[in-house]
Amino acid sequence: MAYVKVLIHAVWGTKNRYPFFDKEIRSFVWQHMKENALLKGIYIDAVDGYSDHVHCLMYLNTDMSLVKHIQLVKGESSFWLNKSGLLKSKFEWADKYFAASVSEEKIGIVRSYINKQEEHHQKVTFLEEYNHFLRQYGFEEDHG
Repeated sequence: MAYVKVLIHAVWGTKNRYPFFDKEIRSFVWQHMKENALLKGIYIDAVDGYSDHVHCLMYLNTDMSLVKHIQLVKGESSFWLNKSGLLKSKFEWADKYFAASVSEEKIGIVRSYINKQEEHHQKVTFLEEYNHFLRQYGFEEDHG
């Protein structure tokens, strides 16, 4: 038996950073993402975001790649949103995403950061936040 514990902080936005999610819709979407991911063998420890993006702290399972985890969560939630009637227009996630591993010592810090997204985004835009993550991990900024 393999013993694996790999946590990932993943962040992705809505297509064109369109602000689809008000506070009420966010709670439905995040809850659905957690429940549906679990059915696919993906455990999401924390999920939150703001009007135009989402943060997930998730455990990788041994049966699928990081890309597959994110595809399943993004794809199914997009399908569900379009089918649900919660939104007035067609919903799409952006293709881009950011993901980084989280050390055992930082789980609480990352979880707290994710759970305070509404407060955080009173001061910082999603693009500013996203570019901060990219710079922090040595990637070029996203200008689009």
